[in-house]
Amino acid sequence: MAGAGSDVGRRRRVAVTGAEGFVGRALCAHLDKAGFEVLAITRAMYGDLAVVDTAALARALHGTVALVHLAARAHVMREREPDPEAAFRLANVVATGRVARAAGDAGVRRFVLASTVKVNGEATPRGRPFRGDDPPRPEDAYARSKWQAEVTLGERAKDTRMSATALRLPLVYGPGVRGNFRTLWEAVAQRRWLPFAAIDNRRSLIGLANLCGAFVAALDAPPGTYFVADAESVSTPALVRAIAAAQGVDANLAYVPVGLLRAAGALLDRRAGVARLTSSLEVDAAPFRAASGWSPAQTLAEGLAAII
Repeated sequence: MAGAGSDVGRRRRVAVTGAEGFVGRALCAHLDKAGFEVLAITRAMYGDLAVVDTAALARALHGTVALVHLAARAHVMREREPDPEAAFRLANVVATGRVARAAGDAGVRRFVLASTVKVNGEATPRGRPFRGDDPPRPEDAYARSKWQAEVTLGERAKDTRMSATALRLPLVYGPGVRGNFRTLWEAVAQRRWLPFAAIDNRRSLIGLANLCGAFVAALDAPPGTYFVADAESVSTPALVRAIAAAQGVDANLAYVPVGLLRAAGALLDRRAGVARLTSSLEVDAAPFRAASGWSPAQTLAEGLAAII
């Protein structure tokens, strides 16, 4: 694979949308360290990508061989939009289409879209991860918009020389992480009692460093739709113990039957949150490893230590 350590890789220019975000900052630094020339595309520089001037963006992309599209509206903790479905569609579908059009016009040869495992659903049976040939079953506005973004990208790429790859990501953790993972991290740091000891599930995660390596590998892998994840899945209580070990504190886990947790979630209108904590959600990343030669460089413990 051309990339770090090769003269070809040092000459290649890669554009990254969402370059100011949690993943974007890390990816730009990773690409720069690997010898790529990086074009960081941010809202401050180019405005809202859903209404961006595609001709102007195409001019900016001239000479770029690959683009990684990270900019998106993701899981919203406190929704304030009166029409979330429309907001997700505009930010994730329309924007992807406009960026893909500009990239195709500029002669970009590879477009890599950051998608989500949620395209396939919210849970998997124990021991049966999502696979590449599983049909999409998005259950919320965010997941539906990312599936539509994948479709839109494929349609835009058809009439160009640009090839398209979508990486469906599980939960990403690493330095600067926010959202539910940050909430869990802080709860462990505060040594709060967490009622998760009875949970026996398996969930795929991916560390930020591993994800950056996967994006670089995707630049040269055969185009397609792939899942990526750390080498091992982890249960909710095992994740709490790993976080506690990284922080050097005790994991305060209480045994509460899963049925009781789900009943409490229903009573408090937090079914979705309890479902994420108690259900399994695994992906099969073997096809991407085989196609690209990528493998996760960091263990869970190493990825959590990087957050410290």
